[in-house]
Amino acid sequence: MNDQINITKTIAINADLVWAAISGIGGLDHWFPIIADCSVLGTGEGATRLLTLVDGGKIKDRIELIDHKEQILRYNRVESPFPVQRYIGTVKVGKESDASAKLSWTIDIDVQEIHRDELHGLIYQAISDGIDGLASELQRLNRI
Repeated sequence: MNDQINITKTIAINADLVWAAISGIGGLDHWFPIIADCSVLGTGEGATRLLTLVDGGKIKDRIELIDHKEQILRYNRVESPFPVQRYIGTVKVGKESDASAKLSWTIDIDVQEIHRDELHGLIYQAISDGIDGLASELQRLNRI
């Protein structure tokens, strides 16, 4: 079943700083409580991001798009422990004001109906926590 999950939050960080963090591809282990390790092979579009979850699960993302003008990053989750046939993540950063950004994280997935509700809850919570973690990390770094 094709499905979409969207989490949009306004965070009190300049949009250019948020975009710099997102477009840098790595660092997810600093933002997402569910991620224990994040490494990146290559740079830019075509790079591979390797994630290890706190429970030991492995994830591999291929970076499909980094659009600096529109501030959009898209990745294809090519390997994961989740019961999905397709998982495409799109992150868009927009300027709310000079001191705040609107961050929209959309996941397009193809998941069997039997796993839908459980997976939706897990993904929504993980992305929401990750956005909050990103905001906290950038606030901490920019106070120094």
